[in-house]
Amino acid sequence: MGWLMSWLPCVCAAALLGTVVEAGEAVGQPPQAEFRASGPEAEAGGVLRYRVASPLQRGETLVRVLLPAKLDPPETRRVLFILPVEAELGRRWGDPVAAAQAAGVAERLGFVAILPTFAAMPWYCDHPTEPTLRQESYVLRVLVPLAEKLYPHNAKRRVLVGYSKSGWGAFSLLLRNPEAFAAAAAWDAPMMMAQPGFGMDQVVGTQEQFERYRIERLLRERAEAVRGAKRLGLFGYGNFRKDTQAAHALMAELGIPHDYADGPPRRHHWESGWLEEAVRALREMVK
Repeated sequence: MGWLMSWLPCVCAAALLGTVVEAGEAVGQPPQAEFRASGPEAEAGGVLRYRVASPLQRGETLVRVLLPAKLDPPETRRVLFILPVEAELGRRWGDPVAAAQAAGVAERLGFVAILPTFAAMPWYCDHPTEPTLRQESYVLRVLVPLAEKLYPHNAKRRVLVGYSKSGWGAFSLLLRNPEAFAAAAAWDAPMMMAQPGFGMDQVVGTQEQFERYRIERLLRERAEAVRGAKRLGLFGYGNFRKDTQAAHALMAELGIPHDYADGPPRRHHWESGWLEEAVRALREMVK
């Protein structure tokens, strides 16, 4: 069946459990990919879970959602994509849902928090030849349309946050798609990589493809698009202090307004306490 336009985010989860929806075309966005989503299912702690099938991913993926106690109207609603650092529901580097709950991103800061999963290690790039390894396209052509349909909002209040791989991904997604996202914040990310590292070669495929996503190049090429209102933030370090310092220096050189904090040092982990500061900064950017 098509999208159920009568859906409202405040309807209880049980009423929608098992409903299957299909994507249509979105206006003003990249061509929307075909996908199927079912849910929501209720998890512990007020988490809603949707199951998504898309040809851009290998197998079923999940989208988990945290909602404020009271939703703002669509014109002022803030939506936050919390980007994962591991494939599927991996928790070697902590639990992003638990971190988001501890930081109060929904309850205290008022965001609709969208927490997707990916079938493969997420680096937020499209593989040049493998059609089921299109992570950037999955974000733009599946996750964004899904969020727009479930929780209508303006792209000027849609933001990204991540650390390590996903902090790198938050910057690349915004710099490559400045009309799709209002702001991005990263913590402890390898921003100045000159070649694929940390397993990225399996996702990006080639050095030529990597260059299309390379943060240093994107900052230089897209500086004009992010020189107006403040849209980027870097917040402290665990493993990648030199990278964040160098990215900060480059943005200062290019005249790109941004928030920056060189510390305090924290454990390279979702639950080391960095997330609330980053999300508070994003909230200020999309007042």
